[in-house]
Amino acid sequence: MTPEVHVISHPLIQHKLTIMRRKETSTASFRRLLSEVSLLLGYEVTRDLPLVMEEIETPLAPMQAPLLEGKKILIVSILRAGTGILDGLLQLMPSARVGHLGLYRDPATLQPVEYYFKIPEDITERAVIVVDPMLATGHSAAAAVERIKARKPRNIKFLCLLAAPEGLAYFHKHHPDTPVYTAAVDEYLNDHGYIVPGLGDAGDRIFGTK
Repeated sequence: MTPEVHVISHPLIQHKLTIMRRKETSTASFRRLLSEVSLLLGYEVTRDLPLVMEEIETPLAPMQAPLLEGKKILIVSILRAGTGILDGLLQLMPSARVGHLGLYRDPATLQPVEYYFKIPEDITERAVIVVDPMLATGHSAAAAVERIKARKPRNIKFLCLLAAPEGLAYFHKHHPDTPVYTAAVDEYLNDHGYIVPGLGDAGDRIFGTK
């Protein structure tokens, strides 16, 4: 199976991403732009959702009309930075179910450490979108998808703002069947596990903690 990587090159997404990359962009602007970009990315990541035809009545006549098939989507946010993408997706899909997975990166090993996990009990009939702004080393993303796969969802996609080649390679080594959707694949990871040129620490820029 060839791993899928979908780079969403829509001009509005790329324009907004460039503003987010600028070091002088304020916390408020960064947060707003991430929400806007996430909503636009949401159109692409949900493009292949299945539809079912249902009989309805318009003010003029009955007709067969398409509706989403099956249970509501589950969006799983990798804390803390995933919250920034979650906000935009919920504007697009306000009825989606939401799960949270708390992971932090050990500064010495760069390996993910789980501290929180809460999603609906039965997700076997749900499509899942896992969200985190940065796919850097790929360790957190891979650990998150592994955790969710154990619940046997209908399918899983991973949505991020930026990805590094090293992170994509690691992620798809462990999950070749899970497509990744991103606004850009940057050049490389530095020695501290940050994406270059990137945009810095997404969590710090969303929440103004640095």
